Amino acid sequence: MTDAATTLIDKIRHRTARVGIIGLGYVGLPLARAFARTGFRVLGFDIDPHKVAKLNAGKSYIKQFPDATIAGMREKGFEATDRFDRLGEADAVLICVPTPLTDAREPDLRYVEESAHAVAAQLRPGQLVVLESTTYPTTTRGVVLPILERTGLEPGKDFLLAFSPEREDPGNATFSVNNIPKVVGGLDAGSGDAACALYSAVVPQVVRVNSPETAEACKILENTYRAVNIALVNELKVLYDRMGIDVWEVIDAAKTKPFGFQAFYPGPGLGGHCIPVDPFYLTWVARKYGCNTRFIELAGEVNTGMPAFVVTKLADALNDAGKAVKGSKVAMLGVAYKKDVDDPRESPSFELLDKLIGKGAKVTYNDPHVPELPRMRHWPQLPAMASQAITPEYLAAQDAVLIATDHTAYDYDQIVRHSRLVIDTRNATRNVRDGRDKVVRA
Repeated sequence: MTDAATTLIDKIRHRTARVGIIGLGYVGLPLARAFARTGFRVLGFDIDPHKVAKLNAGKSYIKQFPDATIAGMREKGFEATDRFDRLGEADAVLICVPTPLTDAREPDLRYVEESAHAVAAQLRPGQLVVLESTTYPTTTRGVVLPILERTGLEPGKDFLLAFSPEREDPGNATFSVNNIPKVVGGLDAGSGDAACALYSAVVPQVVRVNSPETAEACKILENTYRAVNIALVNELKVLYDRMGIDVWEVIDAAKTKPFGFQAFYPGPGLGGHCIPVDPFYLTWVARKYGCNTRFIELAGEVNTGMPAFVVTKLADALNDAGKAVKGSKVAMLGVAYKKDVDDPRESPSFELLDKLIGKGAKVTYNDPHVPELPRMRHWPQLPAMASQAITPEYLAAQDAVLIATDHTAYDYDQIVRHSRLVIDTRNATRNVRDGRDKVVRA
């Protein structure tokens, strides 16, 4: 083991190591909490000065983190900053920044590269750098490492480098950083030793793999597995809809099999930062190696077609009621990408809004977790909108109510009772008994 790794591991064991986290969003903030809770001094970095000011005032900007949680982190020494020249103060720097797609559905690594340059500007001997952002295999070695090596410091000897994919499920209280196993792949033995020692202090199990590439590929496999299986049930939803078969009942019956089957569920499209994005990272890198990932590309094609299917079902239902989409009042329930979170990233609701507005519908929305429609990079054309209160009068005034996100806070009995027509993309109304004739599954 190198001197750099030995010294850092000793600091980790004695909780004298300072942890720096770049990106204080849905991944970085839970990670900061986990390290702060276990006695580490944490310095969080973010480019948004308003976010930094809020955190340093003990306030949260993420629903799942109450103000009391942030205040507790502050008491344990957590500090947020937008001064990246302070990266040298950290003994371990964890990079948790977004990895979106370009308009051509190719990897957009600008935030990873910018973070690596910021780290390189302050890199000093003895530091550990870990990339957590989901990306294609070879990113750590092929993108981050060359930027750090330009400092003249030697990897494995002067500084340590690893990849450890984030595993977050926003809104799921069952799982958190503290009880999810962590996969770690070091560039060399010393880097792997140091990274494993760091994460072992906050997670129940560290799963060590032999390289950053294996760890990167692990994360892509996890998300591609879900994307492909969701595409399968989405495709079956379209088929079974034409056959007059309830896909939700089919899935409920199939999951009674105690082996060989795992239930996945259809919806209006994929949302969140991972599932709609990460498989395309793999298809992109596969082309560089002369391979076609046909399953993944087909799954992407099926999943991206779901919003159009939902709009068609809504249009057909309105047509059956003697109305056109143009001029009809449509209320969308939910713009977050999944139930009970305030995270709108890659939510299919934005495409649904865009398609309905494009067809001339008068669209409003409600989301108890998203009071104002956020400005999204891919949807700059959407108008400013605020969440409307769900009242009997509001529901009755709509020509159609579209359930896009099945938040627990919604009273589906009341929604169906007071609405003329309900388009349900999440099987949210399954337990509603009165007014079933108003509900159309989509």
